[in-house]
Amino acid sequence: MSYQVLARKWRPKSFRELAGQAHVLKALVNALDHDRLHHAYLFTGTRGVGKTTIARILAKCLNCETGVSSEPCGTCDACVSIGEGRFVDLIEVDAASKTKVDDTRELLENVQYTPTRGRYKVYLIDEVHMLSTHSFNALLKTLEEPPPHVKFLLATTDPQKIPATILSRCLQFSLKNMTPEKIVEHLTHILGQEMIGFDEAALWQLARSAQGSMRDALSLTDQAIAFGGGKLNAADVESMLGTIDHTAVADLARCLAEGNAPELLDVIARQSEQGVDFAAVLGELLSLLHRIAIAQAVPDAVDKTLPDSATVIEMAGAIAPEDVQFFYQVGLSGRRDLPLAPDARSGLEMILLRMLAFKPAGVHQLPAAAPGGAGTPAKKPSATQAEAAQAAPVSQQQNKPQPQSVASQPQAAPPEPEQVSEPSGVSPGSEQSVIKPAGVAHSAVVGLSDLTPLLWRERFDDFGLAGLLRSICSHCVLDSVQGSKLMFSIAQSNAHLLNDTHIERFEKALQAYFEHDLSLTVNQVEEVEQETPAEYQLRREQENLDQLKMLIREDPHVLRLMQEFQATVDENSIRPASDK
Repeated sequence: MSYQVLARKWRPKSFRELAGQAHVLKALVNALDHDRLHHAYLFTGTRGVGKTTIARILAKCLNCETGVSSEPCGTCDACVSIGEGRFVDLIEVDAASKTKVDDTRELLENVQYTPTRGRYKVYLIDEVHMLSTHSFNALLKTLEEPPPHVKFLLATTDPQKIPATILSRCLQFSLKNMTPEKIVEHLTHILGQEMIGFDEAALWQLARSAQGSMRDALSLTDQAIAFGGGKLNAADVESMLGTIDHTAVADLARCLAEGNAPELLDVIARQSEQGVDFAAVLGELLSLLHRIAIAQAVPDAVDKTLPDSATVIEMAGAIAPEDVQFFYQVGLSGRRDLPLAPDARSGLEMILLRMLAFKPAGVHQLPAAAPGGAGTPAKKPSATQAEAAQAAPVSQQQNKPQPQSVASQPQAAPPEPEQVSEPSGVSPGSEQSVIKPAGVAHSAVVGLSDLTPLLWRERFDDFGLAGLLRSICSHCVLDSVQGSKLMFSIAQSNAHLLNDTHIERFEKALQAYFEHDLSLTVNQVEEVEQETPAEYQLRREQENLDQLKMLIREDPHVLRLMQEFQATVDENSIRPASDK
């Protein structure tokens, strides 16, 4: 017996066997089971998503000898004949080769005659958008008022080219592209039945290459089985498809995070030996950065069914969110200019080196004139000095005194509190007021022996934490300080991205701040018992905002405007000056 390709052998014979398209199947099943049948159906969608297959199954449902239902028997003469493509009352037409009006008229001449064998005469017109304007006009009248024994099943990949007069006479069903997850699930089932060995990573490569088409996925699987000598493994599939090694792309991202230029170039050199498409490498890197950014912003959105999900989660904790955004933007701009490079490899190398050269944390100090003579390089500040400098603006901002009124004018004398003047041109009915919130007086330095849970949350901004690490630590509470051992807790709901790398960076940041060797542990608990720094900050902001609203409501200038002009204050526009 001759070999039958997977796409034909595993074409669904009933709605139960169909993968995906549940939204279409639900409507069709209900219509068939409750005898609410329309005379014309239009199935739209890209190639290989099941348009013709659903139409043929629907033809079986309409003509099965056991009666009209959503579950044809599959064994009667009508079901077998439709499945083998020889049912006389199922007229299949390829509109791409029958575009002329004469072809359409000839097709419709027999509409008035009753079916020869079946219950309904079914016209299945594939790629119906290819019909000419005159052909659509010839079809229109019959489509509007067909005989009761006729059903039209139309399929197209381009519904925009179908006249609105035709669309309005059909029930339209838009078939969705198959997700990689659905394709992998279906391929796993088929290969299990066929008793063919496979790697899951190989199936994911095939699923992504199919671009939403189940038929393409099955055709690629056939090709991969032949290429691999009767089995599927990731290396063979990767070689056959010419796809990118995702491990190498992850290595590029790690080199960017570590600022390791030599290793970065080594990875590209190894890829060059395999003859990869460097434009595709850049595209895969951008895709990886996008998934890392999603993992950082919404951890629950990470698709853990993908084979490299663990890598994405790991790198989400290893690369600062601002760096991910910077790398993505540079890569996106470089992708546009890549065709202008002398060759694709050098173009990609320059894009990646540009990411390293202009990354904010990786900018080299320029030589500066020192007191001892011109041209002497300035001494690079220590880590402790840099953190202290970073903490200084925060402390200065928080030490701003509370103002007395929104309309108060700035004082000339330096010792007076900073005020924000009332904006000119206040319009009646709406005011947008800006006031500096009250600050909290802080001492210059907190010693390790002075650290308490209260100071931890109140002085959190002083500890030199930044990026994703700062976000994670803002949900930690200090449980105890025992000498140089610090115990923290974090709620499990806020610990999605916490890993050993974060804990190590957390420990180093506090060692740098206190200038003291220390160790810390972070325990995950169901709920923390104290107020976290994040909750403390939100509470303080809300208290400041409530105070500002009260000051504005009681301000005499505001009250005068409200009385004279019947104005109202839009309290939603009130915000602290630091939020401007």
